[in-house]
Amino acid sequence: MTSRILKTAALAALALAALACNGDAGPTPTPAETGRTPSPSPSDDTPTPRLTPAPAAKGWRTLAPMPTPRSEVAVAEFGGKIYVIGGFEGDGASSAKVEVYDPETDTWGQAPSLPEPRHHAAAVSYSFGTLGSRLLVIGGFGIAFNDPKSDVFEYTEEDGRWSENPPMLTARGAHAATLYDNHPVAIGGVGVTSGDQTGNLSSVERMALPSREWSERGESLNVARDHLGAASVMVFQTGAGFEQLHAIGGRSDLQFSRNLDTNESATSGGQWRERSRLPTARSGIAAVSFRLRGSGPRIYVFGGESPEGTFDVVEVYDPDQDVWTTGPSMPTARHGLGAAVVGDTIYVIGGGERPGLSVSGANEAFTP
Repeated sequence: MTSRILKTAALAALALAALACNGDAGPTPTPAETGRTPSPSPSDDTPTPRLTPAPAAKGWRTLAPMPTPRSEVAVAEFGGKIYVIGGFEGDGASSAKVEVYDPETDTWGQAPSLPEPRHHAAAVSYSFGTLGSRLLVIGGFGIAFNDPKSDVFEYTEEDGRWSENPPMLTARGAHAATLYDNHPVAIGGVGVTSGDQTGNLSSVERMALPSREWSERGESLNVARDHLGAASVMVFQTGAGFEQLHAIGGRSDLQFSRNLDTNESATSGGQWRERSRLPTARSGIAAVSFRLRGSGPRIYVFGGESPEGTFDVVEVYDPDQDVWTTGPSMPTARHGLGAAVVGDTIYVIGGGERPGLSVSGANEAFTP
């Protein structure tokens, strides 16, 4: 009897000791505390919960470089990924290459090449009704700067190939393109002005949806130019909201010794109006619109070139106040780059680190 009592007491003591050890460790941490998602048991049919990714740290960070260093690229977000299209490669040849960056995994892949090489083209993506989501590459130069194109190439992930849309009315390269009122627009650039002579364009074209046909959009720019940036923003005045299209910076006649600080805006069908000037006159820039949390819209302008060198300058425009401020400088100064927004971050990719023909695979991200 005594031995059974002692054995029972020993087992009870071991159980208490085990409970005490668990108590010393504290309560079991939650997935949010550990940053890990628990694995379900084999008999658990409940889907594994997905944790919301933490917001990116504010400021600049350097990411996986683009596999093929290039400049004078066209860049656009499409399906949560960033497409870097065409441009110049290191030997100065015009490229048809399309490389795709995935911000979630910090990795690069490759999409089908363009039907023809292009440099100084522009790219936008849109989603419209039964057409679904589409990526467009608009214009650009084929080989030489006297060879502007009016072609519009379209890509869908479902088809996995490029097709041709109706062309623009005017062949142009070194122009800007953006979405305005959810319709693609092409602004300025260089085109054939008379005979076989090329020069700056002030015209603005709009692609109608769903027909995809192009037409000139009302008033022309006040200042014809190339290598400019463009973005549209929603602004509010006297309680009403409306979309405002901006054409920023650029140069005259392809000469970066003739950089401009012009900032013009227009609303639907309206005349272009001069706004507060870009603080640093420059061309070969990238521009994107971005809405700060708890604040109004902004336009960010990155990089550029001049005879003295390339710019690491970041300047930020507030359309509600018509004022510019200076943002944190880019880690790598460059021109002929592209920028696109995914989530709460702006990705600034490619471009040359020296004026003129130079290339890089730079891939830097900025979270305001």
